[in-house]
Amino acid sequence: MRLKKGSFLWYLYLDKIYCLLSVRNVKALAEYFHILDVHGKNTLNDVLFYHFLHHVTDLKKAQINIVFDMLDWNAVGEIGFEQFYMLVCMLLAHENHLEGQFMYRHSRPVFDLLDLKGDLRIGAKNFGMYRFLFNIHKQELKDLFHDFDVTGDNLLNYQEFKLYTIIYIDKLQRRQKTEEKEKEDRKSRENEKSLLEKKMSHEVDVSRKSLLEKNET
Repeated sequence: MRLKKGSFLWYLYLDKIYCLLSVRNVKALAEYFHILDVHGKNTLNDVLFYHFLHHVTDLKKAQINIVFDMLDWNAVGEIGFEQFYMLVCMLLAHENHLEGQFMYRHSRPVFDLLDLKGDLRIGAKNFGMYRFLFNIHKQELKDLFHDFDVTGDNLLNYQEFKLYTIIYIDKLQRRQKTEEKEKEDRKSRENEKSLLEKKMSHEVDVSRKSLLEKNET
């Protein structure tokens, strides 16, 4: 899933730590929502929702429809600004490769969205339907249920899901630290190499100058 370049969402900034919009961005998003709300009901129906997501993302119609069903948790055929805001933050998190951070910071709302039946459990099938929103591959999803389904019922309760997000973000932060250290080490080696090359070049120049002076004498 990708945001279409030049769309309204392309110009919004998502905080990388809390995965939320600034107050100014929220106000701009609220104005945008009211523009989309052509019926003046402070809601978007499935048709308006489809055209919005089709305009700003490359999602297919089937994917857009299941996202709408996920957000329309009351099954009223419409979503309000609260759900719209949640979706936009989710899309921006995906675009900025912050899906894990988003799930960690908003584990309860994400869990509630994925709990389609409202029985405080998430099944692998339901999670699999929406894995494209969080950039989770099939094998990762399989490993998730294998590693964190403590009760062994092939379902995740909130505590199990929360544990997954905590461990996921911990692994992510460790990997980022390792990558940063490798980057710093690589930069240090390049600087050392550059200094050595300059030193050798200087020594060569000095040697050449010395030889020229001897030849002249």
